[in-house]
Amino acid sequence: MHPNSTDTTQPSFSSLSLARPLLLAVRKLGFEQPTPVQQQAIPLALEHKDLLVSAETGSGKTAAFLLPTLHHLLTLPSRKFGTRSLILAPTRELAQQIFKQCQQLAEFTDLKAGIITGGDDFRLQQNMLRRNTEIVIATPGRLLELMEQETPNFSNLEVLILDEADRMLDMGFSEDVLTIAKSCNSQRQTLLFSATLTHFGVIKMADKVLQNHEIVALNTLHDGHKNIEQQIVVADDNDHKEKLLAWLLLNESYDKALVFTNSRIQADALRGPLRGQKLRVGVLHGEMDQKDRNRMMDLYREGEINIMIATDLAARGLDIKGINLVINFDVPRNGINYIHRIGRTGRVDELGLAIALVKSTEWNLMSGIERFLKQKFKRRTIKELEGKYNGPKKIKASGKAAGIKKKIEPKKVAKEKVKIRQRDKKNVGKRRAPTSQPPSGSQEQ
Repeated sequence: MHPNSTDTTQPSFSSLSLARPLLLAVRKLGFEQPTPVQQQAIPLALEHKDLLVSAETGSGKTAAFLLPTLHHLLTLPSRKFGTRSLILAPTRELAQQIFKQCQQLAEFTDLKAGIITGGDDFRLQQNMLRRNTEIVIATPGRLLELMEQETPNFSNLEVLILDEADRMLDMGFSEDVLTIAKSCNSQRQTLLFSATLTHFGVIKMADKVLQNHEIVALNTLHDGHKNIEQQIVVADDNDHKEKLLAWLLLNESYDKALVFTNSRIQADALRGPLRGQKLRVGVLHGEMDQKDRNRMMDLYREGEINIMIATDLAARGLDIKGINLVINFDVPRNGINYIHRIGRTGRVDELGLAIALVKSTEWNLMSGIERFLKQKFKRRTIKELEGKYNGPKKIKASGKAAGIKKKIEPKKVAKEKVKIRQRDKKNVGKRRAPTSQPPSGSQEQ
């Protein structure tokens, strides 16, 4: 059970729809309830979705990727040759830990796991791979050596897991991991686990190895982006934002600038006014032909244009050196998109500047991103273009704008309606005929 967990309504492992042999193993290991990362990641992984997960060591992340993977291998048996699941880890020690837990969780199944790390017998590892071992846990360096001997066969791989991806990148395994990933079946499921999502390399790798992925963010993110100064400039409306954007692009110092919008329409609308200011601007969005996108990227990379207006989708995988200014014309829809955007600047030892233009309707969205990142962005005013809106008059403890409470007036009791028939309306104002009987002997003609 997670040490910080006290919620009595927390689900049990049996509620996660795992195969019975796995539940038996979980019970034997004494796992009582899923940890937060297991609660969130396992159901998504069982749906065979790609995942980008931020979770610290000790959070239960190993079982979070092993359990759904073992469930998949058990419930969807395959007769195809080759490894079915590959788990990459940065160190021998971590690979050994994963291997041990994999054996424990697979105890009541026929699934076989093998481990490949440097320092162990090369031929034994080759033989293990030739025996069609279903689950392989490996460090990238030794696995690449075996790949050079054409031993592993990952053409039918079903699940690729990258554990502690940020650490693998810090150890210089980036190219090795990407080379291994390229050799794997392109239709596989990929699960990427990292202690942080603020590492630019992790974002870059996620762009390259994941497809339509879900994000599970559990740890705090406040230690990231130390090389990036993050600012907020409030704006009255979109017209005011356009003027602020032009001023910043004309007055800030930068080699390359990246401007983000939330829609293709907005991206296209900004290009004309900025070009009218003699700025060298390009646009990148998902509706463009791939040939046009490649041409635009080349112009940006070579410096023919030094300002790119982009949507989030188009910017995925955008890895160009020299971007030292990021401007959010539209506030991103969530904290993860914000991380993706500003992570394009402030790389390695370079300094970067990220500015968000925020109008009143976006204030709560921006304060939610600050709270998510556990950071407070610097408020900035551009004197030449100071507007009427200076932020909300009242702010809640959460940082969101406090709305003015409307006076609740007591409900008026509705008067009982009397139904008036049409024939009664016609007789309004008319004298009613007497009801007495006519005199005896008189007859109606």
